[in-house]
Amino acid sequence: MGWQDSSSRKMVWKSINEENLNKRKVFIPDAPKQLMQVLLDAGYEAYVVGGCVRDFLLGQEPHDWDICTNALPDQMKECFANYRVIETGLQHGTLTVMVDHVGYEITTYRIDGEYTDHRHPDSVQFVGRLQEDLMRRDFTVNAMAADISGKIRDFYDGQFDLEHKWIRCVGDPDKRFTEDPLRIFRAMRFESKLGFAIEEKTEDSMRRHRYLLQHISAERINTELTGILMGDCYSTLACFPDILSVCIPEIKQCIGFQQNNPHHNRNVWDHTLFAVSVAPKDIYTRLALLYHDIGKPLCYSEDSGVGHFYGHAAVSRDIAEKSLRNLRFDNQTIKLVTQLVEAHDRTIEPRKPVIRRCLNKMGMDQFLRLLDVKEADYAAQAQIYGDRLHKAEILQMTDEIIAAQIQQKDCFTLKDLAVNGNDLIQLGYKPGKKIGMILNQLLEMVIDGIMENDKAKLIDWVKNQKGV
Repeated sequence: MGWQDSSSRKMVWKSINEENLNKRKVFIPDAPKQLMQVLLDAGYEAYVVGGCVRDFLLGQEPHDWDICTNALPDQMKECFANYRVIETGLQHGTLTVMVDHVGYEITTYRIDGEYTDHRHPDSVQFVGRLQEDLMRRDFTVNAMAADISGKIRDFYDGQFDLEHKWIRCVGDPDKRFTEDPLRIFRAMRFESKLGFAIEEKTEDSMRRHRYLLQHISAERINTELTGILMGDCYSTLACFPDILSVCIPEIKQCIGFQQNNPHHNRNVWDHTLFAVSVAPKDIYTRLALLYHDIGKPLCYSEDSGVGHFYGHAAVSRDIAEKSLRNLRFDNQTIKLVTQLVEAHDRTIEPRKPVIRRCLNKMGMDQFLRLLDVKEADYAAQAQIYGDRLHKAEILQMTDEIIAAQIQQKDCFTLKDLAVNGNDLIQLGYKPGKKIGMILNQLLEMVIDGIMENDKAKLIDWVKNQKGV
């Protein structure tokens, strides 16, 4: 039964579940309940609203307890005269009240005017009814409220949509997405995070209005994209490449691009989204996999009908760096992600000298991310090539190297080397570049297994070179 029959479905569902719906209550912690009671004692209404109600009904711990009320801003300030109050958005009816060093946003019921900047309403009108305030919110699952006893107020069938795992706009989706196009990405994030599906009319409107995303700041896109990637994102990536490509245009060239290579049984985009979705939920790893093959269409060549992508890792790295900067990711994220993209196609042999070199260049955390990137990359390839990483053997060797490092019997960085600059000065070397060159030469020999990380043996080698 499709969404054209949704009204009758809701009526039947609500009729069957009416008794249980009336019994459902939200457990409100003491701090927000205390603030609600202050408003109630002053003769005003007070409800917790939005994400806290949604999360509680999903069995998740709410992170923020937002409150709405019919008290006007000045009246709220009077009510909370004995509290520390931060006027975070008083022109829009919002202030933050502190309880035990935690801030709680309290907002006057309102309806919004036009959104000419596609983000903020040009004006707001304070209203006296909860239902009018909930009508301006983005999705039905975020448009529920609960009174101080925990009784739920649900005017737009948010509980029905939670039960059936739907993301649906409150009212007209065209109006909701025109007001704030970031809601398009928010819908995708909720789909990825909650495992919900997006209702048909809402999805159609998202696609029609995707061009409006170019009006949204890169920082806001960044936050939502991160949320999408950190969820169970396969279906979201698969369903909405047209929306993602508004912000990452290079995705377009990957969609449907056939690889014509026995290593691959998926096109470039399908391979990418599969690899991202099976990777650990680490943002650096998943961003790297999102970009790891994005340069392939620019590097394609054929030899006897077999496709090749020579140099694609470097091209993908450059695209990733430019894109991540455009999306205002921080420098550390850009550095780690582009390093993984550039290295993703390199062979890592299960030999200790190879692993030591990787640890020397990348550090432990980043090396383990690279293994995760390569494992996800291989998992998304043709199965006959899926066992090339030897990850278990590499991890065992890595553990052995780290254990030996702790016992000062192995090293992969200069600080772990059994000799230092002072030792060389005592042998007669003058401070300067020469000492650094010798220490790096010693480190190379230790990494390659030519010499042990033993101080006496390393000193003897230096003496022999010096002719002491």
